[in-house]
Amino acid sequence: MAKPKPKTARGKTVAKKAAKSARKTVARKAATRTAAKKVAVKKKAAARKPAAKKPAVRKAAPKTTTAQKGAAQKGAAQKGKLVYGFGDGRAEGRANMRELLGGKGANLAEMANLGLPVPPGFTITTEVCTGYYDNGKKYPKDLQAQVDAALVKVEKLVGAKFGDAKMPLLVSVRSGARASMPGMMDTVLNLGLNDTTVEALARQSGNERFAWDSYRRFIQMYSDVVLGVGHEHFEELLEMHKEDHGLTLDTELKAEDWKHLVGAYKKRVQQELGKPFPQDVRDQLWGAIGAVFSSWMNQRAITYRALNHIPASWGTAVNVQAMVFGNMGETSCTGVAFTRDPSTGEKIYYGEYLINAQGEDVVAGIRTPQQLTKTSRLAVGNQLPSMEESMPATFRQLVAVFQKLEKHYRDMQDIEFTVQQGKLWMLQTRSGKRTAKAAIKIAVDMVKEKLIRQAEAVERIDPASLDQLLHPTPDPKAPRKVVAKGLAASPGAASGKVVFLADEAEKMAQKGEAVILCRIETSPEDIHGMHAAKGILTARGGTTSHAAVVARGMGRPCVSGAGGIRIDYAAGRMTAGDLVISKGDVITIDGSTGEVIMGLMPMIEPQMSGDFGLLMGWADKLRKLKVRTNAETPADAETAVRFGCEGIGLCRTEHMFFDADRITAVREMILSDSVDGRKKALAKILPMQRDDFASLFKIMAGRPVTIRLLDPPLHEFLPHTDADFDAVARGTGLSVTALKERKKALEETNPMLGHRGCRLGISYPEIYEMQARAIFEAAVAVSKAGGKPVEPEVMIPLVATKAEIDILKRRVDAVAAAVFKEQGRKVKYLVGTMIELPRAALRAADIAQTAEFFSFGTNDLTQTTLGISRDDAALFMEDYLKAGIFERDPFVTIDQAGVGELITLATQRGRSVRKDIKLGICGEHGGDPSSVRFCHNAGLDYVSCSPYRVPIARLAAAQAAISDEKASEA
Repeated sequence: MAKPKPKTARGKTVAKKAAKSARKTVARKAATRTAAKKVAVKKKAAARKPAAKKPAVRKAAPKTTTAQKGAAQKGAAQKGKLVYGFGDGRAEGRANMRELLGGKGANLAEMANLGLPVPPGFTITTEVCTGYYDNGKKYPKDLQAQVDAALVKVEKLVGAKFGDAKMPLLVSVRSGARASMPGMMDTVLNLGLNDTTVEALARQSGNERFAWDSYRRFIQMYSDVVLGVGHEHFEELLEMHKEDHGLTLDTELKAEDWKHLVGAYKKRVQQELGKPFPQDVRDQLWGAIGAVFSSWMNQRAITYRALNHIPASWGTAVNVQAMVFGNMGETSCTGVAFTRDPSTGEKIYYGEYLINAQGEDVVAGIRTPQQLTKTSRLAVGNQLPSMEESMPATFRQLVAVFQKLEKHYRDMQDIEFTVQQGKLWMLQTRSGKRTAKAAIKIAVDMVKEKLIRQAEAVERIDPASLDQLLHPTPDPKAPRKVVAKGLAASPGAASGKVVFLADEAEKMAQKGEAVILCRIETSPEDIHGMHAAKGILTARGGTTSHAAVVARGMGRPCVSGAGGIRIDYAAGRMTAGDLVISKGDVITIDGSTGEVIMGLMPMIEPQMSGDFGLLMGWADKLRKLKVRTNAETPADAETAVRFGCEGIGLCRTEHMFFDADRITAVREMILSDSVDGRKKALAKILPMQRDDFASLFKIMAGRPVTIRLLDPPLHEFLPHTDADFDAVARGTGLSVTALKERKKALEETNPMLGHRGCRLGISYPEIYEMQARAIFEAAVAVSKAGGKPVEPEVMIPLVATKAEIDILKRRVDAVAAAVFKEQGRKVKYLVGTMIELPRAALRAADIAQTAEFFSFGTNDLTQTTLGISRDDAALFMEDYLKAGIFERDPFVTIDQAGVGELITLATQRGRSVRKDIKLGICGEHGGDPSSVRFCHNAGLDYVSCSPYRVPIARLAAAQAAISDEKASEA
């Protein structure tokens, strides 16, 4: 086998400690292409605030901005070593080797080193995966020898031999990326079974039924994963056999049944492939290893990585581990458990298990699982005994493991275990996926328990996940027609049209329709539809099923295991008792109660209180960056204040005119062909604007308010219908014919780069003079009324030259002086500009001689820098992302190498002239965590974002400051 070519990292990587604990997972940090520029900006900003450092990498959902290939592991990787063994209380790997061994492999090694009962095995590193793809799907030449040597060690520890006719060793082959990707990649269990070893397994175990059950499982899984013979072939054979023999449950089948089905399964493989099912156990092993590596690039894994910003260059490890069996009778079981409730964060043991089953049975939702504890069993009304009741001694061992692992990792753990004839075995531990609500409670509780510090608690919350908590939930006082009830699998609520297929969900969502994806049970192939849907409903499956786990990770409400619902895909409908619900009908699901409600439910607003408020208070103490909001309506302003905003960073005055009672006056102003005509229309608008601004000033109660003067692309305001023209004609006294001619004269080839922004103010100064008067009159009036001091910030948009802002600032200052004289009172104010053109960024030193603040309008700055229309980018953006041209959509996350460099240059040059110039951003990027970190590093004063993203920005700003502090200490 060919040796892989040396890998070259596309970005420099430096391993740094994430905490003082020697066992803490090492966070990888990627240097950006603009690192040199950032250093320059930091030096300029040093007199103003501490120098900014590299951004933090969130531990809850690891992300990177550059590919990291073949990176050195901290005190870990041995040159040329491709396979790391574990078992019998020791391991060659450690927890801090996550990038090399993947999350599963690193944690298996750590559990072995802790002395926990881990079946022995070995891990093939992620470097083999990346080399496999870099070298035409060829393995390194030393891999086979290292795998053989590791397998011999496992054989010695287990006392069995791979492929032996008397004492056969069976193994599982599982993937293990460094970031958890539940259900996205392939697994093979019971590997090593063939027509000979199955007989040996039956003799060795004394349980013929168990042996043949394991063999049929292996044939089905291996055929599906490795050979490409779909699992539906085998499910069909199994269902036909049960029907023919009057059986309902798999557990009712005896050894002879499984023997018969094994023969039928092998015959079906022969029919489908034209060759027999492989009997050579070595061929089986390498087939499974290849399948796991190949699954790294299957469509569902690609989709999951894209949704969670996981680089393809990370690769996956492969874990080969001695099998332990939960299907060896009534004293055996398999289960999934969490050390705390992943939905609520409550400190209770949470999980499910199945007696006489293997792990895939639990997550697939094929059988109804049993609860781990008696308390949870009673809570869900399950009549089957809990593990605490049926296996009390083993349950106590499991609880001891829970406590040890949570104390060791200092985080809530997601654990997979198997009990084989009364003996407990640990198969996996990892930091458990959780809802935002649970994440906050767990973090706050662990601070109270003195497991972690406040800064660590703040770091552990993914800022983007807060979106789950910042939207309305069903009004508990409103009447609700509950048609079914399932398990509360992922909290929150959603309303939408019923769809049954993932492809349908995606198509309808792309049209702007809210949908609820309803499935009997979800599978990894449904990932795209689950992401597109507002919520997920399944008829089968527990709270650790695929639907539940993925929904929680995505922040989607989910009700699982709604047994009262029957779904008929072919008919496009589902029934709940006598009620028929068809595709397109609207339902509401409440993932906090498990209720399925007919129709659209009224919702209530969320509150930032309790643990949420406490955590945000800690974040506010840590962050340096201020957070403002983009708002022009009282409702948005009030929402933003409730979420902790520190002012308005963008009030878009043109958005105030779209109401029917206002737009006619604006059209009169735009279509007027004389100064007097415009002034007549402006006189109608002035009191409206004054009242608008007064309302915002009162709500903000002394917080700064940045008001952007009119910036209307004219095509958005011009009349279109005959009724529109008639209304404007009545107001102006001009004929409809004259108005249409005027409209034609105003039409532009490219309105977004046309007669808008400050250009409008230069051509028609009376427009900006009216707005300035409205601002200052409102500010004086609110100040006189005894409110907190009002300090408006007047922003002149689309400036490209110093001359433009010079002219317009003089006009604003003249209006201010006139209003202050008339009212007998002054207020402080600033006049600045929005930097949204590359020339403005480059000439920032000139512009800063006049402008008292810069607000970077990153929406238009991205458009004008990249030459891409935001409105049209969707037509090809997906192609650019898939091709690796952009790592993230530049209209979602700031293009740091291009747009970001312009911002850092403008910051540096602006401060070189005016040291105290106020700097912020007000584009949509202000609510994106990665962009917030960039703004912190660039030395800006604030970010401004939509009201519902204010808490997200606050938390991201705190994490950036924490990362900064760590870098200073290192």
